[in-house]
Amino acid sequence: MPPTGVLTALVTPFRGDEVDLDAARRLCERQLLAGVAGLVPCGTTGETPTLSPTEWAAVVSTAVDAAARHHAETGRRVPVIAGVGSNSTATTLANIRAAAELGVDAGLVVLPYYNKPNPRGLAAHVQRVCAAGLPVVLYHVPGRTGQRLPCPQLAELCATPGVVAVKEATGDVAYGLELLESLDRVADPRVHLLSGDDFTFAPLVAMGAHGVISVLSNVAPRLTVRWCDAARTGDVATLHALRQRLQPVVRWLFSDTNPVPVKAAMAAMGLCDAAVRLPLAAGSPPPAGLLDGLE
Repeated sequence: MPPTGVLTALVTPFRGDEVDLDAARRLCERQLLAGVAGLVPCGTTGETPTLSPTEWAAVVSTAVDAAARHHAETGRRVPVIAGVGSNSTATTLANIRAAAELGVDAGLVVLPYYNKPNPRGLAAHVQRVCAAGLPVVLYHVPGRTGQRLPCPQLAELCATPGVVAVKEATGDVAYGLELLESLDRVADPRVHLLSGDDFTFAPLVAMGAHGVISVLSNVAPRLTVRWCDAARTGDVATLHALRQRLQPVVRWLFSDTNPVPVKAAMAAMGLCDAAVRLPLAAGSPPPAGLLDGLE
């Protein structure tokens, strides 16, 4: 910690209406072999609001076990950052305690949705969850929380001791660059900015962001890692080539509510079933040829 590079926002595979832990293990192993820098189970892409506490714990444990085996076999340590946030401080704290017992490296804490906390309440929420002792990655996703925070306010939250990174998912490059400047002014330099948007992470990484928590890497982990590395090192030729290849995939992955398209794509690749849980409904398979050559 803090996290850097491509971290995959893992889907939660289902077989029928049951969590498919065998598929979840295989998906984690595929990501680790592809060289991703982190596993993020039970976030938005993992359909966490529909998981029971028992299912949530089983999915998180599967990722932790896969990362531990990978470390033992290769010597490469890959952090697991589990989704623990909710719109209740008490529930978030309970999730953090459970995640710590399962052996995760950090908790992904979405800023509370629905109740739209005022600035003092939001600051108190972040202080309380950080005091629990597990490193925290804050998650700013206005499209799901209903609140787009001013950059100085978000940077102040990131300055809370215990915050190691922020996942910024507005999809707005200008906002991301302003947030980088705000973090430079108030936050510990060890607090990393991770994009939460596959459309725009490359320009942000090229300008100083530290990586991405990606949906795209579920289907194309090796290419997503190459894309992020090219942005970080200024490899313009590779950036251009991968933009041409991957942007059509990204557009399709977000043509319906996430994770409906990514699960359809993974089913087409034989990685897991396309099943999602209500209130989501399964979507259409990807266009012919869209996924050819992805790795």
